[in-house]
Amino acid sequence: MLSKRIIPCLDVRDGRTTKGIKFQDNRDIGDPVEMAKFYYENGADEIVFYDITASSDKRPIMIDVVKRVAETIFIPFSVGGGIRTVENMREVLLAGAEKVSVNSAAVLNPAVIRQGAEAFGSQCVVLGMDVKQVEPSHKIPSGYEVVINGGRTFMGLDALWWAQEGERLGAGEICLNSIDADGTQDGYAIELTRLISSHVHIPVIASGGAGKPEHLLHVLTEGHADAALIASMVHYGTHTLQEIKECLHRGNVKVRMTW
Repeated sequence: MLSKRIIPCLDVRDGRTTKGIKFQDNRDIGDPVEMAKFYYENGADEIVFYDITASSDKRPIMIDVVKRVAETIFIPFSVGGGIRTVENMREVLLAGAEKVSVNSAAVLNPAVIRQGAEAFGSQCVVLGMDVKQVEPSHKIPSGYEVVINGGRTFMGLDALWWAQEGERLGAGEICLNSIDADGTQDGYAIELTRLISSHVHIPVIASGGAGKPEHLLHVLTEGHADAALIASMVHYGTHTLQEIKECLHRGNVKVRMTW
């Protein structure tokens, strides 16, 4: 059985790590390079870096910050935000990332998933999904809709359909973020995570809502997630990576222990 991964997430705006609630009211948290180094040294299995305004600002990702983070850590590193083309992917991978995450650009141009998988391998391509719960309808039968541009633009796409389509196009992993749970620290969207993870054959990373170690235990078991993104609970020092992994270990979840 593969170990479950615990992945600190660095949302970066203007070169600084930031954190909000439900994609709003973001506040400055710190330097992403220093934070990535700290999490690497304290047992993170992977680091995710999102340039959260690159897509909405229609600009390239901050490649200099990506390079500085990549030079500091020696664990898998996934980067997203403003990645629209295979050339963008190549630049990020050459800067030191192991994976590229496509979100808004993939919804607007799904072929970029296939092109990236063909150029670099599916293992390098992560489909990022920002999802909001809505009333089920003919267009959105699952009751979960895909939203792009940092939670600004509803696309009329059913999240379950899009996850399966992303897998078909060649994505090697899905990072599933619940806008409703984001930053609340009230727990992950278990039903959403279970819905997606049980209908695709690629790993699903749960994102949004982690506030205590037990939340990760629930989403990795009841939600069938392969990994869990964390932010507020470690950014604010409420819990440590060691506490989280010890809780998971006690719950019989296989994780990589580094102490």
